[in-house]
Amino acid sequence: MLLKNANILVVDDDADVLTAMRLLLKSKVKNVIVEKNPGNIISLVKSNKFDIIILDMNFNGLINTGNEGIYWLNKIKEIDKEVAIILITAYGDLDLAIRSLKEGASDFLVKPWENTKLIESITDILQKKKSSTSKKTNTSAITRTEILGESRVMNDVFLKIKKIAPTDANILILGENGTGKDLIAKAIHDNSLRKHKPFVKVDVGSLTATLFESELFGYTKGAFTDAKHDRIGRFEAADGGTLFLDEIGNISLQQQAKLLTVLQNRKVTPLGSNSPIDINIRLICATNLNIEFLADEAKFRKDLIYRINTVEIIIPPLRDRDKDVVLLAKHFIKLYAEKYLKSGFKLDDGFIEKLKSYHFPGNVRELQYALERAVIMADNDYLYKEDLVFSPIEQKGTNTSTSDLKLETIEKNAILKVIEKNNGNISKSAKELGITRTALYRRLNKYGL
Repeated sequence: MLLKNANILVVDDDADVLTAMRLLLKSKVKNVIVEKNPGNIISLVKSNKFDIIILDMNFNGLINTGNEGIYWLNKIKEIDKEVAIILITAYGDLDLAIRSLKEGASDFLVKPWENTKLIESITDILQKKKSSTSKKTNTSAITRTEILGESRVMNDVFLKIKKIAPTDANILILGENGTGKDLIAKAIHDNSLRKHKPFVKVDVGSLTATLFESELFGYTKGAFTDAKHDRIGRFEAADGGTLFLDEIGNISLQQQAKLLTVLQNRKVTPLGSNSPIDINIRLICATNLNIEFLADEAKFRKDLIYRINTVEIIIPPLRDRDKDVVLLAKHFIKLYAEKYLKSGFKLDDGFIEKLKSYHFPGNVRELQYALERAVIMADNDYLYKEDLVFSPIEQKGTNTSTSDLKLETIEKNAILKVIEKNNGNISKSAKELGITRTALYRRLNKYGL
């Protein structure tokens, strides 16, 4: 298990922090070293092979700028370019976080940290390091950024990524909720010529009109009541790299107009300023809405669609990815077994059959949460079909209209009659109904039969 084999160094001038970190990590990792004096960092890094260093950003300073953390981060990277660094500070600031990530930090956490989030961060970093080192050197292959898939439809997606990633074309990613649109966006960035520059994600659908401008374009001190200092926007933070705007279909027509102006002029003007700033970004957008909705000019500007949609990628739902379901399931089970410090699991045939027959309205996200629950609740090293419980939220969401219910009742009764006629023989029943055995299992699971 990756976590159990990890060597971690914690550097902080607060003895209480070091004690808390040591107590949290000592039972979970192979080795944890704590150090109060940053002057000893160089000798420790030279004499040990650390997987992760958790580094404070301020040491006995009266002004909490984070400069000390950035300084030591760069010193560490000069000695060991492969070590991952998590910067930690008591003073949360977006600009400081962006700056630290640009300098090469793997994550940025604020004190007091949540133990669960810290362990998740460490686990994710170790997983990424393992994936990175295990990839074969192949210039024709793409870096998939944790995207798993062997189905034909996903191979088509990978081929498209390979073609478009090296370009600066603006990309629109379409797909249902839970299909992994953010992972596709990151894969495009990681295979682009901008891969060593920032990848900045913004959920624009959740931003109010005021926040939309301040978050994307930034603001100057005094621009509004709470603007106590200058703050760069996400466009400027992504300069040279990739800006990923998620849920683009949910922004208002007024917000669309402002976004279009920036994309046309390639400049942003922070709130409270009259001086435009040049930007150089590659834009990737995503939405769970279909292209027909976006084509309605009463809801979405057609000129903006053309601007953001040089190439579109449609991510298939999990129900169309056949053999990927078991592949993904094994990946998540291994991941959560490690996270919750459990031994490896064997999968019962009934468990696998139940996976294959389910339609996954919540897609990969639903699969992931169902498997996390199964791992947590499992009493031994076998997973049975009873351990696999799907989300009642998704189940409820599939039955929305009266006409659907009537049609489903007819189908459900037909299935029951045929199965009864064939004395429970699924193969014969599927043949008589004119569907595959897997499709019949899917319907049985759908109707709770």
